Amino acid sequence: MDTIFITALKTEAIIGIFDWERQVKQTVIVDIEISADVAKAALSDSIEDTLNYKRIAKRVLAFVEESKFHLVETLAQHIAMLLLDEFGVAWVSLSLSKPGAIRSSRDVGVKLRRDRDDLAKWQARVAAAAKA
Repeated sequence: MDTIFITALKTEAIIGIFDWERQVKQTVIVDIEISADVAKAALSDSIEDTLNYKRIAKRVLAFVEESKFHLVETLAQHIAMLLLDEFGVAWVSLSLSKPGAIRSSRDVGVKLRRDRDDLAKWQARVAAAAKA
């Protein structure tokens, strides 16, 4: 399986557990790898035959900018589930970092990999939580 990637997608979001973090947007950086089969696009040379990484980037940017999660773990999980659900890919691997979150550190964050089975489990948990 091939991989399409987007590196260092930079945006701002309300993210954090402290009161001051809930008042000001902070920089987050997302690296994304997505499963793809690029053979058809390589033959046709058409954007219609591949994942449109511009659409993916715009969707992730819009989602992150509108989000207001407390944890980077939560934001990363939601991005992964969004990509699996909306773009129908087999798997997604991403890292999400929050530069400057810890003094004397360049950045901190989380890396995760999710697939279609993880999406099904996530959707079942969300549905169960909605009923509770």
